[in-house]
Amino acid sequence: MNQFKLVARIIEKSALRYTPAGVPIAAAILMHSAKQREANIERIVEFEINAQAAGLISKQFNDLPLDVETEFTGFLARKNRNSKSLVFHINEIGTHLLD
Repeated sequence: MNQFKLVARIIEKSALRYTPAGVPIAAAILMHSAKQREANIERIVEFEINAQAAGLISKQFNDLPLDVETEFTGFLARKNRNSKSLVFHINEIGTHLLD
């Protein structure tokens, strides 16, 4: 199963675009920062990941404010079939997590 859930902030958005078939695509860069335990040691984990939402959820994703922690669920896939880079494909947007 390929399911990915992440609490992150949108730090950069691209303009809404459309596929040749007319499907809307919203793209952004997400920033994740959290404390994690590994081998009984706490460490800070931070990373950026490219994300996109297609179809009906794209407008909701595109309308999210910058820099607000939100829970996202989806899956990871290659940017394209010849790429090694991953993109987080969002298919569910959870609640905003305010400080």
